Amino acid sequence: MKAPTTFFACSKCDAQFTKWTGRCLECGAWGTLGESVAPIAVAAADPAYPAAKTVTLESINAAAYARAKTGIGELDTVLGGGIVPGSLILLGGEPGIGKSTLALQLASLLPKTVYISGEESVEQIKLRADRLGSASKTLQLANETNVGVIIATITALKPELVIIDSVQTITLDDVAGEAGSPGQIRAVTAELMTIAKKQQVPIILIGQVTKDGYVAGPKMLEHLVDTVLYLEGDKFHQFRILRAVKNRFGSTDEIGIFSMQEKGLEEVKNPSSAFLSNKQDKIPGTAVTCLMEGTRPILIELQALVSKTNFGYPQRRASGFDVNRLQMLLAILSKRSGLALESYDVFINVIGGIQAEEPAADLAVLLALASATKNKPLPANVVAFGEVGLSGEVRPVNQTKKRLEEIKKMGFEVAVIPENSEVNVKGLKIAYLKNVQDIVQKILA
Repeated sequence: MKAPTTFFACSKCDAQFTKWTGRCLECGAWGTLGESVAPIAVAAADPAYPAAKTVTLESINAAAYARAKTGIGELDTVLGGGIVPGSLILLGGEPGIGKSTLALQLASLLPKTVYISGEESVEQIKLRADRLGSASKTLQLANETNVGVIIATITALKPELVIIDSVQTITLDDVAGEAGSPGQIRAVTAELMTIAKKQQVPIILIGQVTKDGYVAGPKMLEHLVDTVLYLEGDKFHQFRILRAVKNRFGSTDEIGIFSMQEKGLEEVKNPSSAFLSNKQDKIPGTAVTCLMEGTRPILIELQALVSKTNFGYPQRRASGFDVNRLQMLLAILSKRSGLALESYDVFINVIGGIQAEEPAADLAVLLALASATKNKPLPANVVAFGEVGLSGEVRPVNQTKKRLEEIKKMGFEVAVIPENSEVNVKGLKIAYLKNVQDIVQKILA
């Protein structure tokens, strides 16, 4: 038998080395390297292990694993219809964005929920619940950081939902390292995954986002859970967007939109009306487009500002829009339409804090830029969407009919779309554009 291999692991960052040093070469911490022994690999055909028990698909009762509705429609949409029994869900986001608020609101809605906090005392949670107007009489609170105690609590109470805030504060006695270290987080998550599957109890882990943009430290934590949800937005703005970046039980295309109010997070039932402001005002540099977030069309407002630069090199700034794509669109607009923008500063802003990542926003961005450059407002009640190519052509995008129906629903009268889009909606005027030149010749003539 091969002898065990000895190595030295850092208790802070979990880096491994063949020799001991006083300082970790990865994270720079002093005195954190400890000796460990690598486990001996077991032969694949070891007779000490019995064969796994298998079942057929027909023998599984799907009704016993039906999703549980949370009572928060936007959350159910992102999850794919509700919470799956035995699932492990990671809810991440920057500090102060509203993760604990959303979790406590959810815990107050579902019966037999256990809320375990390693960051706040139960008295502090009570104060937050009173501020949110929670009147739940069945919510169980605990202040605990040991995963062994947490597992024993889950086994004894058999709750319908467990919320742990946050995973960085939980530790496992058998693992070296402080709370929040990569080794501790991986071990704790693995233990909680086991108890979730064994007891068929859904568990929601709350994880902070680090400076590098990772949830709970290492990115690999996302591979240990069933679903990863991000709560996005600017804590200085009103809207919050809940997005699934991984979901074993549903789509990752859907988003949930919330508004941060005095009583916590409120669902935004009609995102289009929330993201539009003063749509009747004719202001140069303002355009409205329709984006698809999963199966949901959303109207958003884009603003462009073009001003003479005071420096040798003009600035290009964007909020909610990719700067590299803005550079490309500016080059197309200058080359194909004759609008000289080489000596102008250009700024693009997406109202409401949403990210306009879909290529369908290209046409609206160009319209806003052309309107700001010529200081001439676009016609009232107009919405535009379409992808723009390097040769200046305007290309069709998917789900055109659904976008047009949302445009009509929101009271707009004209839709500017690519020429090859053979879709009509009764009661809505359609203006077809073939290329970028048409923007100046037809729309801003």
